[in-house]
Amino acid sequence: MTLTSPMPSGGTPSWPGAAWIGVADISQLIQQGHTGQFIGVTTDAEAYTIARILIRDGLIPLEFAQVPLVDGCALLPIPAIGERRDAGALPPMSVVLCTRERPDDLRGALASLLLVDYPEFEIIVVDNAPITDGTEQVVTAIDDPRVRRVVEPVAGLSMARNAGIRAARHEIIAFTDDDVVADQGWLRGLATGFAQADDVACVAGLVPSGELRTMPQAYFDWRVSWADNIEPRMYRLSDPPDDVPLFPFQIGRFGTGANFAIRRKIIIDLGMFDERLGAGTATCGGEDLDVFFRVVAAGHCLATEPTSIIWHRHRSDDEALLKQARGYGMGLGAWLTKVALDSEHRRLALSVLRHRGRAVARAGKAYCAIAAPPPAFLRDVPRSVGRTEVLSVVRGPAALWREQRRQRARQTRPPR
Repeated sequence: MTLTSPMPSGGTPSWPGAAWIGVADISQLIQQGHTGQFIGVTTDAEAYTIARILIRDGLIPLEFAQVPLVDGCALLPIPAIGERRDAGALPPMSVVLCTRERPDDLRGALASLLLVDYPEFEIIVVDNAPITDGTEQVVTAIDDPRVRRVVEPVAGLSMARNAGIRAARHEIIAFTDDDVVADQGWLRGLATGFAQADDVACVAGLVPSGELRTMPQAYFDWRVSWADNIEPRMYRLSDPPDDVPLFPFQIGRFGTGANFAIRRKIIIDLGMFDERLGAGTATCGGEDLDVFFRVVAAGHCLATEPTSIIWHRHRSDDEALLKQARGYGMGLGAWLTKVALDSEHRRLALSVLRHRGRAVARAGKAYCAIAAPPPAFLRDVPRSVGRTEVLSVVRGPAALWREQRRQRARQTRPPR
């Protein structure tokens, strides 16, 4: 079986542990009754000795297998068959992709989105605080009626996403980024998540690593949990999961802003994205954490759906990794500050602390353990990455205050 790579390579591998990323659809093997193992053959992995393969049955992910590569070949297991679930009706969707001065990344992301297998969808490219006409040129060159560009002149990811919501024509709005490749079944997966229960307001999909050729990419892959769980789940405040002790504050278990969808009415009722949070603001992040938390805290159901897949290219060098760690920590600190300042959410947090105090302490220790990555990373990734993220959490409250002051000043400034 020929293995396919979900993302074009960004270069040659730069460390011995680099892993080639591939996909194997074994639906035909399953239909033919094969069991045991099969041989996967790569066509573009000459420089790699390790492969990480998503083994799937059609759209259903069965297992991420990390195996040796020998002469471009990998011996892979045939996992147990996954549960087949009906997506039901396939409602039209609006896809919102926010970007700022990254035309090359945008071009690749749009190329994959246009190949998504779904009956009706539109793509809204939000050109956030543009300096050049690079984004406009990319959208114009595509010349596809499904794709249109809107401009949000004020920098900030939440500002841009809110502009996308206002421009959306459909009831379900999906969000992704410009440094990704969409799986062809991405939107069908999101529709499957919404079909699982009437009260599902938000669906978050998988975001696996699309490239692991550098040590910083491998570190980030170790750090996040966006593709750890390939079992579909539903989260409700009325039924807290036993294995998520900090629920609903253990937001990283739900997903990330690169792959989720929400009902238009729900996000409007929640007050849209908090424009003090997100990339491009003083807080640098946290807008997706905030939306996931508010969906669940308001009594809605949030579903995680592994058949919805967006492949992500992590930052490939130390400088970009440090910047991302700083932003993640600051965004988390800003979001925690927002929770603490809201009386209802503060009561919810105190209730979790009272009933699960030991679990909270263990989670705090686990988060601080980010400052001590596994030994394999210590030689090649700056020791300061984890420490930077943890210490940046402390800077979150001041960042939230600065962004709030900046937005108030902008609102009171007289028009030119």
